[in-house]
Amino acid sequence: MDMKDFRLDGKVALITGAVYGIGFAIAEAYAAAGAKIVFNCLSEDAKEKALASYAEKGIDALGYVADVTKEDEVQAMIADIEEKLGGVDILVNNAGIIKRIPMCEMSAADFRAVIDVDLNAPFIMSKAVIPGMIKKGHGKIINICSMMSELGRETVSAYAAAKGGLKMLTRNICSEYGEHNIQCNGIGPGYIATPQTAPLRERQPDGSRHPFDQFIIAKTPAGRWGTAEDLQGPAVFLASDASNFVNGHILYVDGGILAYIGKQPG
Repeated sequence: MDMKDFRLDGKVALITGAVYGIGFAIAEAYAAAGAKIVFNCLSEDAKEKALASYAEKGIDALGYVADVTKEDEVQAMIADIEEKLGGVDILVNNAGIIKRIPMCEMSAADFRAVIDVDLNAPFIMSKAVIPGMIKKGHGKIINICSMMSELGRETVSAYAAAKGGLKMLTRNICSEYGEHNIQCNGIGPGYIATPQTAPLRERQPDGSRHPFDQFIIAKTPAGRWGTAEDLQGPAVFLASDASNFVNGHILYVDGGILAYIGKQPG
C-alpha cells in the first residue's frame, strides 16, 4: 500500500460553512494533506473572520459569501471556483442547522427551514459540482450526516428527517454517479465537544456533571465526548484515493454509541 494515497496534493476541497467547528477542523486536515481550501458562509463579516482564522493556521483559503440553499448563488460560486482553481475535486456538505422544538409545537415553516439547509442544500451543492467531476474523471462528495440519520430523539423531528434523507441522498449519488469514478460517502459524528455544546458540559454548582453530559458519557463506550479532531482522519480518508472503492457508506464517528445498548440498571 502506498501511503501517498492518503495525500490530497493538488486537490480543490470545498467545505460548506467551514468557518469554525467541525467544518474548520476538516478544512485544516485537508490543508495539511495538501489540498487547496475553499469555503462559503452567509456574510462578508463571517468570511473575513474565517479567513483570519485560516491565516493564523498558515492556510491560504478562498472564501465566498453564498447561501447554499439558493441555486443561483451556488452555481455562481462553483463557476468562479472553476475559473480560478479548475473546479472542485472534493465537496464536503457540512453546513447545517438544528431547531430543538417538540414536533407538535413546531411550525411547518421551521420544519422546512431545517430541511432546506440540511437536505436541500447538499442536493443543490452536489448537483452543482457533479458535472465538473464527471469531466475530471473523479470526485469525492462527503455529506455530514448524524446519528440522527439512524435514531430518533425528542425535539429533533426536522433534523432527524433531514439527516435520514441525507443518508439516502448519499447512497443515491453513489448509485447514479459511481460509474464516473465519483465516490459519495457520509460521516455521522457522535456528540462532539464544540463551543455550541459547552453549556451542556459545564459542571453544576455542586460539582456534578450536567444531566445531559452524564447521559452522553453513559451512552458512549469511549466514555467521553468526541472532538472535532476525531473527525479529521475519517474525513481525509474519505476524500483521498485510499477510499476509491468505498461508496455509499456512512462512517459513524461516535465513540461506539450506535453499537451500544447501554449499561444494565443496578
